[in-house]
Amino acid sequence: MTRPITAGVDGSEESLAALAWAAREAVRRGLALRVVHAWRFQPHDAIDAGDPDTQGQWVREGLEGAARAVTERHPGLDVTTDVLHGAPVETLVAAAADAEMLVLGSRGHGTVVGFLLGSVGQQVIAEAKSPVVLVRAGDQASAEAAGREIVVGQQGDADDSAAALRFAFETAAARGATVRAVRAWTLPPLFAYSPASLKLLDEAGGLEPYEKKALGEALRPWRERFPDVHVVEHVEMGSAGQVLLSVAGRTQLMVVGRRAHRTAVGARIGSVAHGVLHHADCPVAVVPHD
Repeated sequence: MTRPITAGVDGSEESLAALAWAAREAVRRGLALRVVHAWRFQPHDAIDAGDPDTQGQWVREGLEGAARAVTERHPGLDVTTDVLHGAPVETLVAAAADAEMLVLGSRGHGTVVGFLLGSVGQQVIAEAKSPVVLVRAGDQASAEAAGREIVVGQQGDADDSAAALRFAFETAAARGATVRAVRAWTLPPLFAYSPASLKLLDEAGGLEPYEKKALGEALRPWRERFPDVHVVEHVEMGSAGQVLLSVAGRTQLMVVGRRAHRTAVGARIGSVAHGVLHHADCPVAVVPHD
């Protein structure tokens, strides 16, 4: 069964930008769009917030109005709406499990601050089993103009980055865009030089050729699967977050991976994804992997 693209909407400017992005992506991929609002009754002493029935009606009307605006722009798009009753994190994580991706909005104040992730956004990204895309308020369709790339971070071996690469190639294929695959590397500490690692480096001709070979091997199956997608291989010395952000100016979407397993302190976003989310001025997709 084909899963929809799901957009979380709460009436804010950033969530409406996320909805517009999700609708365009659904049209490109030929998928349905599900628009959801995570809601529970919130009484307020200072203002007349209405009773549960009244507040629920306001939520439904707002959700239906947002969906109508989408169908007016995309008449052939299959759009459904759902009010999800419960705590925001739990309901959005559950919605993501049934979706091809979950798209959320996030406030931003220029390229220095980037995304402002509240506790809900951070927890949803850390817990979701499907990719989560963050879209800033003010994001426009013109930002997806021809010539701008889908940038994806590749780390570790081919299996470590397979989920992020798949997402990037699928997105690029749907848009006719170029994939820029970025692999950052740093000099390892002296104690990391074991006889086995030295042998591998010697066979590859040094550190940088070794990193280029590793990136090429990770990309090979995706090049074969998507032969029409143009690929730029980008290997650069530096921290992964810094290297990814250095190319963000020509990016229409940044794709980064996140380990899906929980640690002793709970689920975490990861340092690379955290840095990109807080400083990139383009939409960012965080893709979980094992």
